[in-house]
Amino acid sequence: MAVSAEARVESVEVAGARIELLRGGQGRPVVWLHSVEGNLGWLSHQQLLAEQASVYAPSHPGFGASARPPWLETVADLARFYLWFLQTLELERVSLIGHFLGGWLAAEMAVMCPHIVERLVLVDAAGIKPREGEIADIFLLGQEETRRRSLLNASPEYQQLFPPEPTPAQQELQARNQEMAARLCWKPYMYDPSLPHLLPRLRVPTLVVWGAEDAIVPLECGRLYQQAIPGARLETLAGCGHLPHIERPEAFAQLVGDFLR
Repeated sequence: MAVSAEARVESVEVAGARIELLRGGQGRPVVWLHSVEGNLGWLSHQQLLAEQASVYAPSHPGFGASARPPWLETVADLARFYLWFLQTLELERVSLIGHFLGGWLAAEMAVMCPHIVERLVLVDAAGIKPREGEIADIFLLGQEETRRRSLLNASPEYQQLFPPEPTPAQQELQARNQEMAARLCWKPYMYDPSLPHLLPRLRVPTLVVWGAEDAIVPLECGRLYQQAIPGARLETLAGCGHLPHIERPEAFAQLVGDFLR
């Protein structure tokens, strides 16, 4: 995991589990919730957001160097865990940004405890089952094919994050992250049947961001999120697949930064 000089590595104990955390910037707190590939480090879009906010980027329990409490088995469990995480850090009100699994997690946290969420940003988020298309089965596809389908344009940052020949240590970390992702997301696959019925209770300013050419989570899911959350806004980023924050980090950070302001 790459760590910029602008960020610092911290750890915090929550529910008896030691959680790895990257932190940088100053201002109102923003929590970045990563996806199934784990915490990729302090990336350029996070640094750009940290110019106006205090950005927290934890590694989920069971991912990276973070421990998993034995009771944590579902995304709902993970959402409850993160509410405890915020309490431990004495963060009473935060903006949540989440990608794919992280977006699903952010939505679950918001419906569980709306008053702690100042603003909500869902990026190519799982959590809602599409009515017509389907969310690609990343476990069946495997990591290499999933990454190939995720990306429309290979940015320099992507090439650094996912080298064609990972080291044994990188392979071991990828396997651990994949195992935890499967534990959380397998049944039902990548959605919560109750979530669409709970989202209308939100009165939280919400931005839904989608790569216009996402081949993993169909844009239909973005529209369903927008329709379910009162006042939500949907923005698509052209020239992007499933990873708009990595494919077009400056455009992504500009869009999200303007929304957070």
